[in-house]
Amino acid sequence: MTLLAVFGNPIGHSRSPAIHQAFAEQFDISLHYEKVLVQEGLFAEAVREFCARGGSGFNVTVPCKAEAFNLVDHHDPSALTTGVVNTVSLTENGELIGYNTDGPGLVRDLKARLDWQLKGQKILVLGAGGAVQGIISSLLAESPSELAIWNRSPQRAAEMVALFADARFTAKNESELEGHYDLVINGTSAGLSDQVPLVPRRVLGADTRCYDMMYGPDKTHFLKWSCLDQDRPCADGLGMLIEQAALAFFVWFGREPDTQAVIEKLAQGSR
Repeated sequence: MTLLAVFGNPIGHSRSPAIHQAFAEQFDISLHYEKVLVQEGLFAEAVREFCARGGSGFNVTVPCKAEAFNLVDHHDPSALTTGVVNTVSLTENGELIGYNTDGPGLVRDLKARLDWQLKGQKILVLGAGGAVQGIISSLLAESPSELAIWNRSPQRAAEMVALFADARFTAKNESELEGHYDLVINGTSAGLSDQVPLVPRRVLGADTRCYDMMYGPDKTHFLKWSCLDQDRPCADGLGMLIEQAALAFFVWFGREPDTQAVIEKLAQGSR
């Protein structure tokens, strides 16, 4: 039996075990996938303990993705272009290889499932944490006309822009957010505390599409806020979660699972 896990804090809400179990059933693979709550400063210790128990791979979620990047022995190009890691595999000699499947997973959900255009679009991303850092290079690869980032800490947003050094990618403070965007992506963790990002509503136009990287059994706080004045095309991050998980599953097993079947299963009340 293959032992896998997801590390993070908070972690109780994670649907990763159910998703990977559903993937494994498609190929008659026997696995045990567990949640590991990481206390502050103890990520490396938690990983060592997991590996000592025979773990062969794991996912990483908030707030450990940057720590995972620094911990692994080798980086896949997908991780090198982002500076964060959300998927780790172990080699036979115990070395850790880090990947980032978040960005490709988001793009797959936006384009393949939702049929949302990215090329030539004006995109605004809210937040500047590890979750956002993991998607920027993938969004830029889709050739948007503009990719802006807003964060409640402008300094952190400016630091992230400097990491990628692309003229299309800029940090915006509140006064600079003029006009609406074609797509607004919420990558903040405000929803975990029942809040919404304090971004001005003028970024939303009549045709703005809104995407929340968070997910839950009900419409997220950000998506409710987005539709206060009118209905807009919107989606939460369940599809992204499943698509990035499928890419991680391929890293571990070399198999490509049917994601649509799992999205439908979880969307029908089993989240």
